[in-house]
Amino acid sequence: MESEAKYLIGRQPILNRDEQVCAYELLFRSSQSQGCATISDASQATASVILNTLAGFGTQQILGRHLGFINLEYDMLMSDSLELLPKGQMVLELLETLAVTPALIERCRELKESGFVLALDDHAFSPVYEELYRLVEIVKIDLMATPVDGLEPVIEQYRHYPFKLLAEKVESREEFLKCLDLGFDYFQGYYFAKPALMEKRKIDEGGTTLLKLMRQLMDDAEIAEIERTFRNSPGLTYKLLLLVNSVSFAGREKIQTVRHAISMLGRSQIKRWVQLALFAADDSHALDNPLIDMAAVRGCLMEQLARSCPLLRGDHEAPDQAFMTGILSLLETIYDIPTDQIAHELNLSEALQQALLNRTGTYGRLLALSEALERTNFVAAAAALGELAIPYSKVMEAQVQAYAWQQQGMMA
Repeated sequence: MESEAKYLIGRQPILNRDEQVCAYELLFRSSQSQGCATISDASQATASVILNTLAGFGTQQILGRHLGFINLEYDMLMSDSLELLPKGQMVLELLETLAVTPALIERCRELKESGFVLALDDHAFSPVYEELYRLVEIVKIDLMATPVDGLEPVIEQYRHYPFKLLAEKVESREEFLKCLDLGFDYFQGYYFAKPALMEKRKIDEGGTTLLKLMRQLMDDAEIAEIERTFRNSPGLTYKLLLLVNSVSFAGREKIQTVRHAISMLGRSQIKRWVQLALFAADDSHALDNPLIDMAAVRGCLMEQLARSCPLLRGDHEAPDQAFMTGILSLLETIYDIPTDQIAHELNLSEALQQALLNRTGTYGRLLALSEALERTNFVAAAAALGELAIPYSKVMEAQVQAYAWQQQGMMA
């Protein structure tokens, strides 16, 4: 089916009360939809495309160990195609536009009994939903429709039901903390998905060492020089070796030294882990941080897109340059150092500097495309694709590869 090759995936993180990623909402938009925010008249054919995409690529690649939320129109809800999905991993969201009928309730009962998790999307309390309240496990409350200051009486209406509450469209830390106090279990919104809203922190000694290591790896420094840098930071050595040992080396000997790691993986892969380590906190849940999640996907997505971009054809360094652009584009938002300083310290090329500072040039357009997909702004994404001359068929492949690569790393 032609339309199957022309879908983009939007994936927004859903967090638990510890601010760790526990699920993703998956959104699918076709090139014909021009980036519309809803698929209000989804036909059976469109439903099949979405379901076949999930089944064809594999939810493990897209979701890893996390749950996946998908919106359901009536046709899709009633379709036998739902059997394609892994029941223990998918949360089926019933849109607020669905009429509550005996047929709908019966279908929901069947789906729940078969193992699916059900959720009510953008929900407002009504006695009409009484039977569904006994079936669903999650109710999503839209903070745009019900502001935080007016939530308490709304929450009281739900206290005696067994389902959990998810705050949707959380835009600020203040909103998050208020919802936390009110007893919400899950949280979703641009506060968690946009790195500009993450709290900044000073770059510490470990971060400085990582920047130094990145510069050495970029400059093809001697292994002995790189090892000396690691010896000055035993903690970082330990973290990096733990990370490297976790990456798909079943049946191989464990990596014991930095020199061994470089010889087995190569400088390019070590450089990637050094770049990602810049985002990792010292706690054991660092890899469930949505910012690290975003950094991993953005870097790998840009790498894959660079391989398919006609404007970069013949440039063998383009994928590595694109990956680095994606990773470095997030540094200024978490450390109190400007991008131009990072660019100077790492001796970046003019093309990468312009991409990071101005979003110009081919790498800048690739970065703008990645950011648009993260925001699920499919109109901007479609425009960027046109400028880059990248086929839609390559974009979904790149997205799935990026999600799969991120999940491999997050399994550490």
